[in-house]
Amino acid sequence: MPSIRSAIALLSASAVMAAPVMKKRAADAYAQRAIDHYNKMTNGGQYNTDYFSPETVPYHSIETLMVEAPDHGHESVSETYSFWIWLEAVNGKLTGNYDGINTAWSYLEKHMIPDAKNQPGNSKYNPSSPATYAPEDDDITNYPAQLVFQDGLVGEDPIAKELQQAYNTWDIYAMHWIIDGDNWYGYGQQADGKTKPSFINTFQRGSSESTWKTVPHPCWEEFKWGGRNGFLDLFTGDNNYAKQWRYTAAPDADARAIQAAYFGYMWAEEDGVDLSDLASKAAKLGDYIRYAQYDKYFKKIGNCIGHDRCSAGRGKNSAHYLISWYFAWGGGLQGDWAWRIGSSHTHTGYQNPLAAWVLSTQSAFKPKSRTGADDWATSLDRQLELFRWLQASEGCIAGGATNSWQGHYAQPSSDITTFYGMYYDWQPVYHDPPSNNWTGMQGWGMERVCSLYYISGNEKAGTICRDWAKWVKNTVRVNGNEVIHSTNLEWSGNPDEWNSNNFNKSGRNRSLHGTSSSDGLDLGTLASIIKGLLWVSAKDNDAEGIQLVLDVMNAIEQYSDDLGYAAEEPRGDYSKFGEEVYIPSGWTGKNAQGANIRSGVTFIDIRPKYKQDPDWAQVENYLNGGSEPRFTYHRFWAQTEIMVANGLISILGYGDNVPQPVTGTCPAAITNQGYKCCSAKCNPVVYKDESGDWGVENNQWCGCPTDAPAQPKCSTKFTQQGYKCCSSCLPVMYTDESGKWGVENNNWCGLPSNCN
Repeated sequence: MPSIRSAIALLSASAVMAAPVMKKRAADAYAQRAIDHYNKMTNGGQYNTDYFSPETVPYHSIETLMVEAPDHGHESVSETYSFWIWLEAVNGKLTGNYDGINTAWSYLEKHMIPDAKNQPGNSKYNPSSPATYAPEDDDITNYPAQLVFQDGLVGEDPIAKELQQAYNTWDIYAMHWIIDGDNWYGYGQQADGKTKPSFINTFQRGSSESTWKTVPHPCWEEFKWGGRNGFLDLFTGDNNYAKQWRYTAAPDADARAIQAAYFGYMWAEEDGVDLSDLASKAAKLGDYIRYAQYDKYFKKIGNCIGHDRCSAGRGKNSAHYLISWYFAWGGGLQGDWAWRIGSSHTHTGYQNPLAAWVLSTQSAFKPKSRTGADDWATSLDRQLELFRWLQASEGCIAGGATNSWQGHYAQPSSDITTFYGMYYDWQPVYHDPPSNNWTGMQGWGMERVCSLYYISGNEKAGTICRDWAKWVKNTVRVNGNEVIHSTNLEWSGNPDEWNSNNFNKSGRNRSLHGTSSSDGLDLGTLASIIKGLLWVSAKDNDAEGIQLVLDVMNAIEQYSDDLGYAAEEPRGDYSKFGEEVYIPSGWTGKNAQGANIRSGVTFIDIRPKYKQDPDWAQVENYLNGGSEPRFTYHRFWAQTEIMVANGLISILGYGDNVPQPVTGTCPAAITNQGYKCCSAKCNPVVYKDESGDWGVENNQWCGCPTDAPAQPKCSTKFTQQGYKCCSSCLPVMYTDESGKWGVENNNWCGLPSNCN
C-alpha cells in the first residue's frame, strides 16, 4: 500500500466524515417548497404572521382552541423555540441568509430563559442540600405530596460550583418549558397581571395528571391568586408556605436547540458566515442541561429502593447520564433561599445523542465547565445503549427507564428488567395517555440517532437506525397521493437485562413488542419519522428508503394550504372539557380569569375565557350531545418538521435524483489485503490507487463498492397498491391484472418482471 496512505491521510479522512459534504443550495422542487413554507410562516423573516405574537412569540399553534400538552394554542413551549432554530438553520442553508438563527436564539433567551430578576437568590443555593424530598405518586388524589424534612435523604449536587466558576453566576441558563404568549390566563410576569409573555406552569401532580386535570398557575407565586397559600398547597404539603418562584426545563427541547444550532453553524461555516457566538451560547446551554443527567434527589443510580434506604449520592454516582424528562429550580421571592432537582425518569423520545456528540467533540460547542464535555461523552454512549436496550423485535423503540419506581423509590415487580440498575418503564412519566404510545416519540428520538449516524459514522447508531428503518418501511404506506402510517403503538413484554457486550447480537428482546394500535395521518409525526429515515438512508445509500422519503413528502403536498400544511382532525377527546379536575375537598381559591376553584370543578369551569373563543360553539355542541368536533390545526413544530424534511432532501442532494442501490462488491485487490468493503457508496472517495477506490468508515479504511447490474423490478402496478417487489423469483401464488404475486415474510409481493 503506498506510503502516502498514512496516519495523516486517515486523520484527514476522519475529518471529512465528521462533516460530510452537503449540497450547498439548490433550485429543486423540495428546496422551493421549504423556502415557500418558511415565507408563509415568517413572512420572509419579518415574523408578522399568525404564527407569531406581536412580541415575536412563536405560538404553539395558530389556532387558539387547542388542548394537548399545552392547554391553549397561543401558549408557547421550549419545544417551539427549538424548532424555530431548526427552521432558521435550514432556511439559512437554502438561501444563504443565516440572520434568522441569531434572531431566534435572541428571543429564546428573552422569552424562555429567566433573567436574573426572575430567579433571585440563587447565590443562596447550597449544593450539599439541593432540595427537600417530596414523593411523587401515580394517583392524583394522593396530592398534595407531603414534604419530608429529614437529613440524609437527598444527595449532593456535584456540578453547581463548577458551573458558577465557569460562568461567574449562580443563575441557571436553561429554558422554562411553557409561557403564556398572550397572557390569556392573566397572571402576567412576576404576577403583575398584564405583561406578556409570562411564565406559567401546569403539570405538578404525578403520572395520572393529564393536561385535562391540570390547574394552571404562575411561576412567580406571591399568593395573589389561588387560595391562602396561592396554588402551592395543591401540590406539596407543608406547615409554612413561603412566597417563591419555580421553573421547570424540558431538556429535550434545549438539546434540540443545540442540535439545530450545530447544523446552522456547520452550514454557515461552509458559506463563510461566522456563528461562533451562537455556538458558545449553545455550549453554555448544554453545560446547564446536565442537570437532566441526575436523579431527582441526587440519589445513587441503580437498585434504588426506599426513599429512606436508597443511598444519597456523592460525586457523580447520582448521574444516569441520560436526558431525563425534566429538571427544575426555584427559590424565595426575597432571594433568601434556592433549590434544584433533577429527574429520575428517562424516555427514549427525549434522548439526543447527536447533541451529546456535538457537546463532547466539536470544539466550538465544548462547554466551559471542567467536566461538561466529559459528561456528554459518557452520555453519548449511554444514550445509544438505552436505545439498543429498548429496541423491540419490530425495530421500534420502547419507553424508558427510571431510578425511582412510581416516583417514590418503590419496589417494582420481579419481572421488570433493568438498565444499569434502572427499571424498565413502558410509559415513563405520564400514563394518560401512555407516554410512548404516540409514534411522534419514535420520530423525535430516532431522528437524532440517525443524524448522528449520518454526521459521525457512529456504527452503534447505524445498527439501531437500520433496524428502526425496517419498522418505518413496514408501517408507512404510500399509494399515489394517499399516505397512511402508524399513529399509535401498544407495548407488551420486557426488554432483556442489559448487557453492554451484547449490543449487536441478533435475536435480542424477543419478548418485547411494539405493535400498531391505530393507523392514520399525523403530518408532523410523519415528517419527523421521515427525517429519521432520510438520515440513515442517505448514509447507507438506501435507494428504497430515499424513494419512500420522496413519496411521502410528495404525498404531503396535497395538504398544503395558505398557512402551511394541515389535515382535519376529529377531536373526540374534547369531551374532557366537561370532565372534573381533581381539587381536594375543602380547598377553595380563584384564578386570574376569575374562576372559582373548588372540589367538583371541570376543565372548562376553571378556563371560562374559552367560552369567548370563536371555535367554542363546536365544542359546546359536542358537550350537549352533538357531533364530534373537527379542527384543522397549524402547529409550529409540525410545520417546521415538514419544512425541514423538504429542505434536507435538497441539502443532501436528493431533490433531483434518487440514488441507485449498491448491488456490487468492492475489488478483491482490497479485500485480499484484509480490508472490508464499505457499507455504502463512497461519498466522497478518499483515495485512489491500483487496488481501487478507498473510503473510510469508523476510522478504518474500506473498499468503495463497485456497481453491478441492477436487479429487475416488478411492475409499478404492485407498488402503487402499497406492496413491495419480491426480492427474487418466488413461486407464483396468484395471478391477476397486476401480474404474478408471490409471498415473502408472510406478505404479498410482486414478482420481478423477468420471472417466468
